[in-house]
Amino acid sequence: MPATEKIDLVKLHREAYSARKKPFLLTVEPARYLAIEGRGEPGGDSFQSKVGALYAAAFTLKFTSKEAGRDYSVCKLEAVWWADGCEDGDLSGVPQAQWRWQLMIRTPDFIGEDELTAAAEKIRAKGKVDGIGGVHFELLEEGRCVQALHVGPYDRESETVAGMQAFAAEQGLVLFGRHHEIYLSDPRRVEPARLRTILRRPVRAA
Repeated sequence: MPATEKIDLVKLHREAYSARKKPFLLTVEPARYLAIEGRGEPGGDSFQSKVGALYAAAFTLKFTSKEAGRDYSVCKLEAVWWADGCEDGDLSGVPQAQWRWQLMIRTPDFIGEDELTAAAEKIRAKGKVDGIGGVHFELLEEGRCVQALHVGPYDRESETVAGMQAFAAEQGLVLFGRHHEIYLSDPRRVEPARLRTILRRPVRAA
């Protein structure tokens, strides 16, 4: 079988993954993800376990698809964050134990439920990953958003968010809804001061 070109969803949706420090407006088209949900502090045991389950599903699906002749790149980890009763998405005053999150990896549309079921069975057979049953498909529809690149530790994102709020206000808009992060750096290999994270928030008229 002749080699086929590897699909790169980041290149296909370049604006959605544009990394600029200066905030900008964009309209995000609906996107399909592998996803898994949880609650509690980022980086905690539950969080790490679910990251592992999500990546196990993503790479099993990728290699199975490659063997079938349709190769694609596994996208970066993303997450949306929120808390019950927190409509504006500002979690600064909410204890981390109450944070809710959905971890996501963008996935081609041709990967379906049958493929995910088969991947989960393959992973269970190896007996190395807990929580694989929580991985599912999620369609994220964000629409008009403000986006900016945050460089530095996660606990200083509020500085970048403040800039996003100011920019939105200049456009007669306000941030609302769930806080979206796209992780361009691996925190296991990159020092906190050099971490690069795309921040995105939906906006509406003030």
